[in-house]
Amino acid sequence: MAVMWIHPALQVAALVLGLYALHLGWRRFAFAHLGRKIMFPWKRHVDLGSLVLAIWLAGLILGLSMAYHAWSMVFITGLHYQTALAMLPLLAFGYLSGRVMDKHKAKRKALPLAHAANNLLLVLMALSQLATGAIIIRDYLLP
Repeated sequence: MAVMWIHPALQVAALVLGLYALHLGWRRFAFAHLGRKIMFPWKRHVDLGSLVLAIWLAGLILGLSMAYHAWSMVFITGLHYQTALAMLPLLAFGYLSGRVMDKHKAKRKALPLAHAANNLLLVLMALSQLATGAIIIRDYLLP
């Protein structure tokens, strides 16, 4: 049953990387909106943020696969799967908005703020996934 640990391990790693990408994004926000003279590592933020979004998406698919493998059904983990499905459109917006800003650099106000709010919400949702996932691990994966 060691394969069942791939999903939680992958998602925890993505969450840690997501918190770092959020930290980098905060630096950009502080520079653009708070007047702080802070270096912003644009490429690192873009690369890391894209990786995190991709891992969260892959983790969602993997989580559904693991549920089917373990229980021969999906959508049985309540708030955990509901939050994961709610994250789907946010993952798409986070990736697409980031891609637009990276490929077509311009002075913008609304899109960077929407991107930041969206991705902050994703990190908060991922933190809730950690809590609900821990309950699933406790109740179903631990002896």
